[in-house]
Amino acid sequence: MAEQRKKVTLPVLFDKMAKNTPLTMVTCYDYPMAYLVEQAGIDIVLVGDSLGMTILGFDSTLPVTMNDMIRHAQAVRRGTPSGWLIGDMPYMSYQASDESAVLNAGRFMAEAACDGIKLEGGVEVCSRVRAIVAAGIPVMGHLGLTPQSVSSLGGFRLQGKSGKQAKKIVDDAKALEDAGAMAILLELVPDQVCQIITERSKVPIISLGSGPNAHGQLLIFHDMFGLYPRFTPKMAKQYGNAGKVIADGLKEYVNEVTSKAFPEPERYFGIKEEELAELKRLIAEDNA
Repeated sequence: MAEQRKKVTLPVLFDKMAKNTPLTMVTCYDYPMAYLVEQAGIDIVLVGDSLGMTILGFDSTLPVTMNDMIRHAQAVRRGTPSGWLIGDMPYMSYQASDESAVLNAGRFMAEAACDGIKLEGGVEVCSRVRAIVAAGIPVMGHLGLTPQSVSSLGGFRLQGKSGKQAKKIVDDAKALEDAGAMAILLELVPDQVCQIITERSKVPIISLGSGPNAHGQLLIFHDMFGLYPRFTPKMAKQYGNAGKVIADGLKEYVNEVTSKAFPEPERYFGIKEEELAELKRLIAEDNA
């Protein structure tokens, strides 16, 4: 087994940023995925509320609960003990009040050993960010396409296309940084806007479909490997089609079981002839 790498810490992330070494970030949801992510040496691991769609089969992230997130975050932490682990605050776990935001953020830290949390929104959530940071919990902001607000954004589409919209995202990024956010995720923002924010920021900016000029990049595990059947976003590069491999394997399994080609003799176990004879004798006695 490979030697366990050193724990990724905030100073490690900021040191890479200072040296202009791009940060790697992946969203994943369970132990097997997280184990592979750990072996690859990914810097930041996000347990995203996108699990509502990719794992639980909902049409959006909105039905996901804190209990869902905690259970998956616990599994991911067991798989990646050294990654910088971020728990994604689900819908209505922080919007109601600063107090509820701090309490739910604290659950990620206490119950799942997360290193920080992520929440969506700009100026309107800055009081939440300040409260969570004041409690000693690192916060990653999330701007651009924010799935919990997708109905008010008009769907899953590029954000910040107009000068006015782009200025709002730039201002929100500055507000989040001023509120104490340790990093900001920009999802589906024009690359030029992402570059402007990155050049102005003193904290890591992570791009999800927002171009190459951020301090790091994020992709979702299921998108990377063909494991989400409904669609593959344009921003996602597929590094392998595990979904096809699995589907083909399952079809082959059905064919082999149906044709009685599986299981082969080497895949099951027998009993010694004398023990079988003893078994049959005992059964015969019962029937006598």
